[in-house]
Amino acid sequence: MHRRAFLALSLSVPFAGCLEYFTEENGEEITGPGDVEIVWHDLVRDDPGTEDERVALWGAVRNVGERTLSYIEIRATFFDAEGEELESVIENVDEDVSSGAEWAFEVEFPHYGERAAAVETYELEPATGL
Repeated sequence: MHRRAFLALSLSVPFAGCLEYFTEENGEEITGPGDVEIVWHDLVRDDPGTEDERVALWGAVRNVGERTLSYIEIRATFFDAEGEELESVIENVDEDVSSGAEWAFEVEFPHYGERAAAVETYELEPATGL
């Protein structure tokens, strides 16, 4: 795969959402997707049509809020051609992402071969922590 080629060809696709605060049992605040914008994303296949076929999502998110975020989570849900959910996978970063900064992510579908070949579409959901 050529990551830089995908970066150059990618389109900006903002992810709309309202900023909401949730408090987990440990007292950490988790916000809704309002502070995070998905700047671009793309479905990438390696070795299509083989038992080694692999599927991954590449993308980038931007902190569009005014505060530094200490946690960003991307949940990718993969679907087959009939719209049936195949798998849901979470990728995250546990480092400070300042206002305006971007973070590249890769979410890999956890199966290979025929199961990976069945992936047709996906949904992305961002979440953040302060």
